[in-house]
Amino acid sequence: MADRIFAGVLLAVTMAYAAIAFTAISAPFQYDPLGPESWPRILAVVALACIAGILWKPDTEALGIARQVWFRLAATVLALIAYAELYEPLGFVVATFLYGTVMALMLGAPRLRAAGFGLAAGIIGYLVCASLLGLNLPLGELVEAAFTETETATEEEG
Repeated sequence: MADRIFAGVLLAVTMAYAAIAFTAISAPFQYDPLGPESWPRILAVVALACIAGILWKPDTEALGIARQVWFRLAATVLALIAYAELYEPLGFVVATFLYGTVMALMLGAPRLRAAGFGLAAGIIGYLVCASLLGLNLPLGELVEAAFTETETATEEEG
């Protein structure tokens, strides 16, 4: 019964999102083959299909969530908020390194491996997104300031 109540509330929210996605979102130009309007529409259709599946055949078992799981969920949400706030000031690589390291630690990785994962996620993620996908990712104010100081010192020497 709880699944159907949750799905009903989620259905109302998704219907409102779908109405906005199909009527209000429009871009004056398209910079990719699908266009910027397509992704919200695709998300709305997929979400509606998933909700229909939950309404059609909900789980029969009760969902028992331990206190530790609620703590980890709350910590994950806080980590995501911190990542969003630090994304531009620290840049993609540093913010992703910190977020990846924290999440790996939360999942039980040893400290060195967690830091390795965070570093790999930051650097490889930047290279994939910036080089292969051509996305503009922030370097971060700290990195830009370091480059500016290095360029100024180089110009003074030369």
